[in-house]
Amino acid sequence: MEEKDNGFSYTYSARQQDEIKRIHRKYSPPREDAMEQLRRLDQQAENPPMIIALAVGIFGALVLGAGMSGVLAGPAWMFVPGIIVGLIGLTVVGFNYPLYLRMVKKYREKKAPEIMKLLDELMDGQKQ
Repeated sequence: MEEKDNGFSYTYSARQQDEIKRIHRKYSPPREDAMEQLRRLDQQAENPPMIIALAVGIFGALVLGAGMSGVLAGPAWMFVPGIIVGLIGLTVVGFNYPLYLRMVKKYREKKAPEIMKLLDELMDGQKQ
């Protein structure tokens, strides 16, 4: 009678496994841990109001500058309109910071449930 060899043979190649892992990482979706998600959500609550406030502030400063230019360098008939335009620009610049604070509060309230959920997960993970 003949004997059959039913054994299992496996050859392991570390280089091949490293290449497989590298290719897998390249095609798998990136994973965010809870701390990265928390940072991203915090930035989503802070960045849009900052961008809007910067745009409004720059616009107000330009209007203020146009008014000053009308008063200082323009003809005599531009004096009063220059003051009015300058006051409009000054008003826009003056209301910019309260506008920014209101928008930050609104965006934080919008993102608060997600952020609090992640914070609870992180705090529970640190207790264990």
